[in-house]
Amino acid sequence: MKTQISTTNAPGAVGPYSQAIKTGNTLYISGQLPIDPDTGKMCEGSIEECTRQVLENLKAIITEAGGSLDNVVKTTVFMADMSNFLEANGVYSEYFSQPFPARSAFQVAALPLGGRIEIEAIAVLN
Repeated sequence: MKTQISTTNAPGAVGPYSQAIKTGNTLYISGQLPIDPDTGKMCEGSIEECTRQVLENLKAIITEAGGSLDNVVKTTVFMADMSNFLEANGVYSEYFSQPFPARSAFQVAALPLGGRIEIEAIAVLN
């Protein structure tokens, strides 16, 4: 059985998908772009500001599901320009603590809506 997780504290889906799906104790969070849920606008600031917005969006969805970022076991980071990785990684390390989630990171040709970073996550809830 799967349950859709949705919150207005993170941007709505920009296509035919759910913000997250919970099945059993596992939460699958769709890739989050740096969109401000209050304005609906894409981050135009530094990569640090954009990464922070992405992680705040992830946090809002996990919170809605009854968890926290401590429940995240795996993330995938997609970046339009991998030369921004060190700056994004610095912000990422502010949101996660030891033991850090497993992670993959890729440079991609393009992201939806012209985004510069997108992060998806898997969390195991208590």
